[in-house]
Amino acid sequence: MASEGKGVLLKADPIANTFRDEIRSALASAPRPPKLVGILATSAAPSKFYSEFTKKQCDALGVEFVLRRVGQAADEALAPGEGVEEAIIESNEDASVDGIMVYYPIFGAQQDHYLQQIVSPFKDVEGLNFKFHYNLYHNIRFLDPKTLASSLPPTNTSAPAVNDEPPAGQVKSILPCTPLAIVKCLEHIDVYNKLLPYGDRAYGKTVTVINRSEVVGRPLAALLANDGARVFSVDIDSIQEYTKRPRQSAEERKYHPRHVVHPSTLSLQECLALSDVVVSAVPNAAYKVKTAWLKDGCVCLNVAADKNFEPDVREKASLYLPTIGKVTIMMLLRNLWDFHLSFTAHCAHALLRLRLQQYRQVADTPAS
Repeated sequence: MASEGKGVLLKADPIANTFRDEIRSALASAPRPPKLVGILATSAAPSKFYSEFTKKQCDALGVEFVLRRVGQAADEALAPGEGVEEAIIESNEDASVDGIMVYYPIFGAQQDHYLQQIVSPFKDVEGLNFKFHYNLYHNIRFLDPKTLASSLPPTNTSAPAVNDEPPAGQVKSILPCTPLAIVKCLEHIDVYNKLLPYGDRAYGKTVTVINRSEVVGRPLAALLANDGARVFSVDIDSIQEYTKRPRQSAEERKYHPRHVVHPSTLSLQECLALSDVVVSAVPNAAYKVKTAWLKDGCVCLNVAADKNFEPDVREKASLYLPTIGKVTIMMLLRNLWDFHLSFTAHCAHALLRLRLQQYRQVADTPAS
C-alpha cells in the first residue's frame, strides 16, 4: 500500500506468479519436460548469478536445465568466450534440446550479435535471431514455422493481427524476453487499455525509454509504438520518437501498419514531463533519472541491474517497479514452452530435410 503522498512500490512477484502458474499447468500435461541449455562463457558475476537464477526457476517448475560452462566459466586459465560457438552448434544439433540461451555479454556488441545469429531460430528462446527482430520491427506477430528454415526475411506478410490467436498453420513470433516482460508488466497494471482493439491498446500513452540498446531499449520502443503508444527513445547522443500515428493533416490521416521513427527536438526533461510511463535501462550505477523532471502520477520501471531512479521517485510516480527480473525469466520459459509445443515437429522436419539434402549432395559427388 502507498503511504500518504507516495506512490505504490510494486514487486515483480505477483506478475511473475501469473505466468508461473500458466507454465506449471501446461507442463503438467506434457509427455516430457522441455529441455533448456544455458551456455556460460565468462566469469562475470551478473552472468553467473543469472545462470543460477535460471536453474532455480527451472527446477521449481520441473523444466530440465543444463548449464554448459565453456571458456573462462569452465577454467580461469581460458579466455572469455573460448569454445562458446562450438557449444552453440552442438546444442543446435542435439535433438533433445528445445531451447538455447547464452549469457551475454561475452566479447562485445558486434561479436555477440554474430553469436546470437548462430543459435538456431527453432531454439532461440531469447528471441534474438534476426528473423524475430525483423518481425518485431515490422509488426508481424505470427509466422509459419517452416519459414525459419530460410535465411531470407518474409516476402509475403499476413494481414494485421486482430487478436492474440495465430491463424491456422502459424505460431506467435518469438519476442525478446526483457521487452516482452516490460509489456506484460504494463498490461498487468492496466497501462494497456483492454477496451481498445488488439494491437492499439497503448494508444493515448506517452512513454520514455532510456537507453536504445539492441537487446532492450530499441525493441521495447518498437513494441510499445506498434501497440499504439507515442514513445521517446533516449540514448546518449540523440532522442527519437517512435509512433504509428502519422504527421499528415487530418484529411490525410492514415495509420502506419508499423511504427516509424523521427528525430525529436525535445530534451530529456521535456520528454519526461510528457510521459505517462518511464522505463530506464542504463547499465551505470551513477545514472539517475531526476524525480523533479517526472510527470505527476507516472509509472516508472527500472530495468537496469543498478537503480536508475532517485530514492524519492515515489514522490512523483504513482507506481514504481524497481526490478522485473522474475517476469523476464517467466517470459523465457514461456518462449521455451512455445518452442517445445509448436516448433519441435517443424524443427525435426527441417533437420530431416537438411540431412536428406546433404545425403543427396554426397551421393551426387563423383568418386575420385
